[in-house]
Amino acid sequence: MTTTAAGPAQPIDTLVVDDDFMVARVHRAFVERVDAFRVVGVARTGEQAVAAVDRLRPHLVLLDLYLPDMFGLDVLPRLRAAGHDCDVMVVSAAREADAVRDAVRQGVVDYLLKPFEFQDLRTRLERYAERRGRLLDTVVRGQADVDRVLAGAPGPALPGPALPKGMSAETAELIERTLRAADGTLSASECAALTGVSRVSARRYLEHFHTIGSAEVSLRYGVAGRPERRYRHRDRAATGLSPAGQVRV
Repeated sequence: MTTTAAGPAQPIDTLVVDDDFMVARVHRAFVERVDAFRVVGVARTGEQAVAAVDRLRPHLVLLDLYLPDMFGLDVLPRLRAAGHDCDVMVVSAAREADAVRDAVRQGVVDYLLKPFEFQDLRTRLERYAERRGRLLDTVVRGQADVDRVLAGAPGPALPGPALPKGMSAETAELIERTLRAADGTLSASECAALTGVSRVSARRYLEHFHTIGSAEVSLRYGVAGRPERRYRHRDRAATGLSPAGQVRV
């Protein structure tokens, strides 16, 4: 658990809401592996979630949207009407843009698509804890203090194309960020060296971005063996001719 000079930090009490008891058990185990977080309860319906918040007063609710008695986002106005100011992080398979937009309008702190790996949730929980700490500790003396609190706190993004099974959203984000920042094209080996993942994994993610149209592929000739596949993010793709020795595909 995180500590300060004054002693242990207060744990972030978390309520897990999911109608599938096995999924809820996995999510509970994930949360309890993250420092500073403590699961105080599990609910399987919207009504149970409202009652659990009343009873347990969690700081954070991990909320599934497909509940047996109501749509998950319908829980939020009931919590606010009852005076609860707990934060809500959506954890759901709901990919509809309308659901994401409605979640943003209702003030959710993040939106994580199922299925996901532990590291995906851990990153979001740690980001939430950091942001929450800034909100609790800040003293507002002027605009600069307000800007400092709000810095690095973007709303949840609309879900993009689903990743193939076995791919991690965090690794995909790392690969895409590296590709976008590259000055020119990258091979899978170069991308692997920059990110620390294996060459095979880098190649798989790069090919995924090519498949969904986020990256261009060019072939570099002039070396022994098969031509080398090189990748460029479309946001940085140059118009016109490719560099000498490369053919776009």
